[in-house]
Amino acid sequence: VELEKSLLSDHELRLLEDADRISRQQSGDYDSDEEDTADQEIITAKDMEDAWEQKLQKYHTAPRLLESVDMDFSSVDRCLGDNLILLAKQQVGSEELWLLPQLQWEAGETLRQTAERALDTVPGADFKARFLGNTPCGVYKYKFPKAIRTESSVGAKVFFFKALLSSHNPSQTQKGAFMWVKKSELQNYLKPEYLKQVNRFVISI
Repeated sequence: VELEKSLLSDHELRLLEDADRISRQQSGDYDSDEEDTADQEIITAKDMEDAWEQKLQKYHTAPRLLESVDMDFSSVDRCLGDNLILLAKQQVGSEELWLLPQLQWEAGETLRQTAERALDTVPGADFKARFLGNTPCGVYKYKFPKAIRTESSVGAKVFFFKALLSSHNPSQTQKGAFMWVKKSELQNYLKPEYLKQVNRFVISI
């Protein structure tokens, strides 16, 4: 009952059994016939720990910084020690800007469906992602240039959703259409007001 209700792991229990057997051997109160492994070499839990320690000493981690890869902004393998954010090149009026992937909402679909469609239509990308919830994590509001404003349309809102990349097809990559950047690099590509809203929900770990 004590063992069944114990919070010790199997390895910790084995250490206790080994210590008990050694103690009985030293005291002379040990009968090898009680053991099924009397004719076999006994590998104790301590022997296993020593073997694990030797294996750990031989283990070397792969480098997390590779200059040849880190300079390729279209690769998800750049800067393995950092979270990366996907930016896509978008045509906004007469300007070509770097933005988080976005599309205009269509009647009949939810905001999340619009976000999923925006990711699917990034040129030259084949991304599969897991969206974190059905509620936007941020919003950016802006006004149209005066020349294109109307009484019913003065500006627009951009809703942001968080998603984690689950798979991608490197063979479909089209360089120049999108890039993966660290949070510290966002200021090099996003406009200040847009960046201010993005920084509210993008966390660098």
